[in-house]
Amino acid sequence: MSQKGSPLYRPIQYLKGVGPSRSEKFARLDVRTGGDLLYHVPHRYEDATTLTPISSLHPGDEATVVGRVVSKGVIPTQKGLRIFRAVIRDDSGVIECAWPGQPWLQRSIDRGDLLLVSGPVKFFHGRQIQPREFTTLEEEGDEDGAAAGGGEVFPVYPATEGLSHRQIRSIVRKNLDELLDAVEEKELFGEAWRSEVGVPHLRDALETLHRPDEPGQVESARRRLAYEELFFLQLMFARARERVRTEGEGRPLDAEPDLTDRLRESLPFELTGAQERAWAEIRGDMESPERMYRLLQGDVGSGKTVVAALAMARAVENGTQAALMAPTEILAEQHARTLAELLEPLGLEAILVTGSLTDAERRDRLAALADGTARVVVGTHALIQEGVEYDDLGLAVVDEQHRFGVEQRRTLREAGRESDTLVMSATPIPRSLALSLYGDLDLSVIDEMPPGRKEVVTGVRGPESREAAFDFLRQKLGEGRQGFVVYPLVEESESLDARSATEMRDRLAARFPEFEVGLLHGRMSAEEKEAVMRRFLDREIQLLAATTVIEVGIDVPNATVMFIEDAERFGLAQLHQLRGRVGRGGEQAYCVAFTEEDPPPERLAAFAATTDGFELARADLRLRGQGDFFGREQHGVPELKFAELERDDDLLRHARERARRIVREDPGLSSPEHRELGRELVERYGDREELYEVG
Repeated sequence: MSQKGSPLYRPIQYLKGVGPSRSEKFARLDVRTGGDLLYHVPHRYEDATTLTPISSLHPGDEATVVGRVVSKGVIPTQKGLRIFRAVIRDDSGVIECAWPGQPWLQRSIDRGDLLLVSGPVKFFHGRQIQPREFTTLEEEGDEDGAAAGGGEVFPVYPATEGLSHRQIRSIVRKNLDELLDAVEEKELFGEAWRSEVGVPHLRDALETLHRPDEPGQVESARRRLAYEELFFLQLMFARARERVRTEGEGRPLDAEPDLTDRLRESLPFELTGAQERAWAEIRGDMESPERMYRLLQGDVGSGKTVVAALAMARAVENGTQAALMAPTEILAEQHARTLAELLEPLGLEAILVTGSLTDAERRDRLAALADGTARVVVGTHALIQEGVEYDDLGLAVVDEQHRFGVEQRRTLREAGRESDTLVMSATPIPRSLALSLYGDLDLSVIDEMPPGRKEVVTGVRGPESREAAFDFLRQKLGEGRQGFVVYPLVEESESLDARSATEMRDRLAARFPEFEVGLLHGRMSAEEKEAVMRRFLDREIQLLAATTVIEVGIDVPNATVMFIEDAERFGLAQLHQLRGRVGRGGEQAYCVAFTEEDPPPERLAAFAATTDGFELARADLRLRGQGDFFGREQHGVPELKFAELERDDDLLRHARERARRIVREDPGLSSPEHRELGRELVERYGDREELYEVG
């Protein structure tokens, strides 16, 4: 069947029971075709296969019953609470259902509706159910309602205003068989492949999700759709990775390790096991004739820069140049200082190229890059501006890569047609999520902190502890230390009861007149931010009132105190990055998260319990769910509807390995056995592949 004639590609309005008005509502659910409806699967199920007759219910029972509404109303209590009550009847008797504090149900439940309700049976002027869950199975006047009396598992679909889950269920039922017949030809995984993964046929999986005999069947069907989703995401990544590795010929950087051996000997410490593992993976890539495109991920203070320095030295000892690009001038200057210390014993100098150079300085440094005199360069996006040429760029290192635009990253990589690329990130995320966010990169993780590093003492405090905490801050400032006070807003907002950096800077200045209090926020110009941070680095400012603009890349070794106001408004990843701004100089550091909520939110308890960024990332994924984690859309990663990353790690790994194997054998997906995979990839992602080609 052609796409044109297939009900999978038919506009939703032409399916049975839809029409123009409902099609507009379906569009709000991103359902525009028959295929979209087929993949619009239930988010929960009501099990009516084992119902209890109403006459058999006793106080203390947990019960699921189906009955038709015979009366309803809202009843106020003496304390002002409004309770919606509905009396339902089945063939055996009647019982009252009560929803305390939910009077709005009066508008959505009518006499004659058939309800499935689940919950505890209590005694209150007679038997009563207080439903934890309820579903409208059939509304008064339905022509195609569910049969009374149960015997089914009822799917509950994601719905929208003007289009209830019951209406969606009715529409799915009317069209399901025709859609399932059409999906038969879209099965792209053969029997042996499905058996290897342990998932059912696509048609069987979709039928089970929409029409299960029992709820226990659903998980296997979900895993089938999850695998399909993960496989095509990884197939896109694999093709992007293959293009990156093969554009330009690549070359092995496998000269004798003179500089890298000398650098290791000059270090005043031993590399951790995780650093050794990451360096071995990077060195192996660089010595390969294929181009490296690897992500080096590690928590704040885990020692990523030392590993990057080894990679840069490896490039130089092979006669090529190495460049490191950072998102801000301050971060570039910090990297330049660190690399200068590390490379000085090797007789290497790291030149700095930023937008604030004078014309003469810029001219001299660009000339040194072009003629090969400069072997190591650190800079901002100035490294990729017009007029910047390299003699022979062998390695491009990109720090905090998510803060650069796609075109900026592409330009740096293309500055050396044979260059390797190392991407660094200090944002810990679970490995399963990293493989979904950065699936086109090989992944190295530094998940071990150097020995002897002091953990930041962390606490969550309520309003009663504020005075004592700020007295402690005064003590530390008096000892010559510096601190941050971070707020969620720049200016006061009528809609949010949160302290603002601008107003609170003035209050802090009044509270600490003996110290200089600075202000830093995202609405300031780049020049204003740079000026404030330089004054803070030079200790001209002792206390900095700031927003999350200081979240990444600010390295002030003398700062030992971090206060976070209205901490409940920050995500766990943000809180952890903010905490990472203190304790970078060896002194004991402290972080206090203030909240007005009692008890504090669960994520604040998790924040106080550990300083392990990867453990916090796993907690964040559990608490928030993968849809909201790490601002996925800013990375362009398609939302995963069926896969649950931590739960489906086995599917993700298999999908990644299978996709990479297929692309190695057939990069263009042009062979007969892979052609349909290529068509499906285009159908799912279209020109998104271009985005992933550049990381």
